[in-house]
Amino acid sequence: MHELGVVVEVVKNVEEFAKNNGVTKIDTIVLQIGELSSMIPKYIEDCYPVAVDGTPFEDTKLKIEILPANGRCRDCQKIFNILVCKSHCPECNSKYWELLSGKEFMIKEIIAC
Repeated sequence: MHELGVVVEVVKNVEEFAKNNGVTKIDTIVLQIGELSSMIPKYIEDCYPVAVDGTPFEDTKLKIEILPANGRCRDCQKIFNILVCKSHCPECNSKYWELLSGKEFMIKEIIAC
């Protein structure tokens, strides 16, 4: 499970951000995770308490937003969810598409108190 290492890095980045910006108390950390990223949101949630244990962020909340795996059909330009449509355009049934979103993993927001 590589999620623990990733969450520890997120906490380090938030800690550095807080220090550099004079933020003393953080209420919530918001992450965006794409449906096609290698991160499993449930594992991120499970690892979070361990990653913040003994840090100034022990009382912070974690919020995860899932970003859809969207693609654009190269034939008809329709935008569709790649997972829902099983990699085929629902409009023209083409299997040729370009990825628009879904591999992201980022800190979207740090909400201070």
